Amino acid sequence: MASKRYELTDAEWNQIKEFFPQKPVGFKGRPQKDARVVFNGIVWLARSGAPWRDLPECYGPWQTIYDRFCTLRDSGLLEEIFLALNEDADFENLSVDSTTVRAHQHSSGAKKGL
Repeated sequence: MASKRYELTDAEWNQIKEFFPQKPVGFKGRPQKDARVVFNGIVWLARSGAPWRDLPECYGPWQTIYDRFCTLRDSGLLEEIFLALNEDADFENLSVDSTTVRAHQHSSGAKKGL
C-alpha cells in the first residue's frame, strides 16, 4: 500500500498489525472493513484535526470509523497501539515552541498596598 499523507507507513503498520484480529466478523456476520484502512482513517482524523463528518470517503463511512475508534478507545487497545508505535519513534516531526506570554504585573493576584 502506497503511503499517503497522514497515513501509517508499511513499517508502522507492521509494528501494530498483530493488535487487530486476523479474520474479523462484523455486524450480522458480514466481514469488517480492512483494519488498516479503518486505522488510517482514525490517524487521518487525529493528524488533520478535521471533524468526523469530513473524513474522506476512501476510509469508509465516518460512522463506521467512529464506532471502531470508540471500541478501540473503550477497550484500552488504542492506547496500547500508540504506546507500541511510540517505542520506536523517529522524532521526524518534533518541534519545540519557544513562544512566551508575558503577564501584566498586576495579574499575580497579590494583595495591593502591602
